[in-house]
Amino acid sequence: MVLKDCHGRPLLNLRVALTQRCNLGCTFCHGEGEEKLAQNSVAEMTVDEIIRIVRIATGLDISKVKLTGGEPLLRKDIIEIVRGIAALKGLEDLSMTTNGTLFAPLAEELWESGLKRVNINLPTINGEVYNKLTGGKLKDVLEGVKAAVDAGFHPIKLNMLILRGINDFNVPEMIDFAGETGVVLQLIELEPINISSEYYLTHHTLLDEYEHRLRQKALKIETRRYMQNRRIYHLPDVTVEIVRPIENTEFCMRCTRLRVTSDGKLKPCLMRNGNLVDILTPMRNGANDRELIDLFKLANKKRQPYNKI
Repeated sequence: MVLKDCHGRPLLNLRVALTQRCNLGCTFCHGEGEEKLAQNSVAEMTVDEIIRIVRIATGLDISKVKLTGGEPLLRKDIIEIVRGIAALKGLEDLSMTTNGTLFAPLAEELWESGLKRVNINLPTINGEVYNKLTGGKLKDVLEGVKAAVDAGFHPIKLNMLILRGINDFNVPEMIDFAGETGVVLQLIELEPINISSEYYLTHHTLLDEYEHRLRQKALKIETRRYMQNRRIYHLPDVTVEIVRPIENTEFCMRCTRLRVTSDGKLKPCLMRNGNLVDILTPMRNGANDRELIDLFKLANKKRQPYNKI
């Protein structure tokens, strides 16, 4: 039976942060809402620990899993992790969010191991702007996008975080690029998480104008019920999704997610760190499956909408 919190929201999705490490230095990164770990803090979860946590989750009818970071492809055991999770009974969907710069040489093996969907963070296709924002090379992520297409991943989504004065005027060319490449473009609103208030106030912009233009051009508009009622705009040659979490009661009231932090804590809300449930320490101290199930249920009870209707 699907778990529901005290607001009746079903628990359907698990986001697992495999590491806080990253090979880029994106100025806008929210790091899955995690507090930065000290260098002498607990080691990252092992392959077996990750698979066991996900196995407990799938046993509770959590059927969709997304691997995140940091940059998950920095894990040298990433193929083992993907293969182990993909083999779990009850799993319906296994995906990953990545910056894409390390994806190309691993794409085919990841696909064959059971990863079927991928979100690639790509704020711009201007090489100079990309380097300024991330410290990386645009060609690396473009090679990753191409490799994902060639390997058969579907859908492939490009995450374009909109930043006022930096890339907000590049949306039309990103839409064209997505159409030419055969991928979905997600326009994402900046969140005030793990960034300074000055950065947020300077670069945050509402997505109303973009959504208005998309509505005018769309042949069909869908609403993703279990993804915060976000809108999907099907244009003649491309599909564009709008992700608008800020001060958005629909985002919170329709949330179906639980997170696992890179140091093995169940995180009920992206925006909060005061209600975490440690699952890794009990596991390492010999907790049985029933005890771990109880920890999942406790974390589910702590799920509260950050913005309420």
